[in-house]
Amino acid sequence: MISPDSGGSPGERELVRHIRGRLTAAPAALIVGPGDDAAVIVPERGALQVLTTDAVVEGIHFDRRFSTLADVGYKALAVNVSDLVAMGGTPQFALLSLILPEGTSLADLDALLDGLLEMAAAARVACVGGNISRSPGPLIVDVTVTGSVRPRRLLTRGGGRPGDQLFVTGSIGGAAAGLDWLRQREFQLSAEATEPQESMDGCALRHRRPEPRTRFGMLLGRNKAASACMDLSDGLADAVRQVAEASGTGALVEAASLPTDPAAAAWWRSRGNDPVVAALAGGDDYELLFAVPNKFRGRMRAVAREARGLTFTRIGELTADRSVVVRRDGKDEALPEGFEHFG
Repeated sequence: MISPDSGGSPGERELVRHIRGRLTAAPAALIVGPGDDAAVIVPERGALQVLTTDAVVEGIHFDRRFSTLADVGYKALAVNVSDLVAMGGTPQFALLSLILPEGTSLADLDALLDGLLEMAAAARVACVGGNISRSPGPLIVDVTVTGSVRPRRLLTRGGGRPGDQLFVTGSIGGAAAGLDWLRQREFQLSAEATEPQESMDGCALRHRRPEPRTRFGMLLGRNKAASACMDLSDGLADAVRQVAEASGTGALVEAASLPTDPAAAAWWRSRGNDPVVAALAGGDDYELLFAVPNKFRGRMRAVAREARGLTFTRIGELTADRSVVVRRDGKDEALPEGFEHFG
């Protein structure tokens, strides 16, 4: 048996035992947990079950030159929690599948679990099982998250109507700018000449450790304040298109209203790029885009009171005209494309 710091590859049984030893106490709804062929839970009475799965792949979603293994574990769970809360759901359980390259040590595994369990504690998610496989290629962390939502609180992309106002939480563009800055710094180009490092550290952190808007998504569902919702995994432009298409509408986005991260905007300008286009097209923000009918403005005030300081900004509206545009200086332009995995 290898030691945790030997740099070798422990066997599957040792890895499973090690992971089970790191997990927190199981919630009462878990009847059968890690160690059996499958987990068994008691579903919440009167609630719909919400399920989502996503994987983060080395070289595609993260680069170990820029992200620690703790960052990778954190992000792998965070992106799934973000999808679930965009449906108005409450996250509850997670399944973790690890596809590990040769040479993965127990120290490596612990680092990855450190980040994943930190996110799990923040989102109140219990890890209840999973799988481990070897890989001749990159590290892959595949997570499934399940949760629940009351039937009348369910949010989808397709509930919007013409005239609904479009809002987005937080700020946009930071994660994409942070990754670009990390890449340029790695190749020893001068980031300092245009933007002090401290101001870009926050953008880099948004790429490495996205913060799902867990409470806000649940509040939107609980208060029945939104007609449609989606998270910004592949950029705001992509989300606007997806919500409009699913809702059978068009959309108008007002460039002057976009809550672009100030450091990101400065970085894109220093690189000779259009900050509006970059902020709309950049992915990995994991904010929430949501549509609100005018008659629900009172419900949104209730959400704002309980949002614990998280800001949200009106950026436009859904339209009867099926075109999807951004309005800048009084002129309408085609909305940029978002991130495309298979482009």
